[in-house]
Amino acid sequence: MSENEKQLATSSGNRKTWQAGLIGGAIGFVLCGIVMFMAMPSMMIVTKECKLGFDETVAALEKRIPEHGWVISGGKPIDMNKSMATHGVEFKPRVKLVKLCNAEYAKSVLATDRYVSCLMPCTMAVWESDGGKVYLSEMNMSLMAKMFGGNIAKVMGGKVVHDEEKILEGLLK
Repeated sequence: MSENEKQLATSSGNRKTWQAGLIGGAIGFVLCGIVMFMAMPSMMIVTKECKLGFDETVAALEKRIPEHGWVISGGKPIDMNKSMATHGVEFKPRVKLVKLCNAEYAKSVLATDRYVSCLMPCTMAVWESDGGKVYLSEMNMSLMAKMFGGNIAKVMGGKVVHDEEKILEGLLK
């Protein structure tokens, strides 16, 4: 084999190696994206079973939220069942939304990142399963804050998460 033929063979082999590497990388990137897309819904919402009954859990939240420097937006939890009933829709398992706000935290985030106002106020959902168990669902603030970074991560991923943990202490299984 001549020197030119050796160089052509080596060049062709290198090109094939690069092509295979690029194709493999692209496939890996797409598969990772698909896995993340499928996993995100279960990662974004945190749901835990409550130790107390439905009414007791809602009452405990109404008591604890102000004790930790927060307020319930609108003054009281939103009764989804009553709200739907006013529109002629009956729904049996109970669901209440507790929308809580800390004005100082809200001001800090809104001063730098007003576009996230669509995620405010923080909402906790207390709901009954068809089997009668009581659950609390809320947004995974730690994960969400990491995705945004900056001041949102500092406030929502730090202070808000800490306060919510204190509010929920002893209420969840």
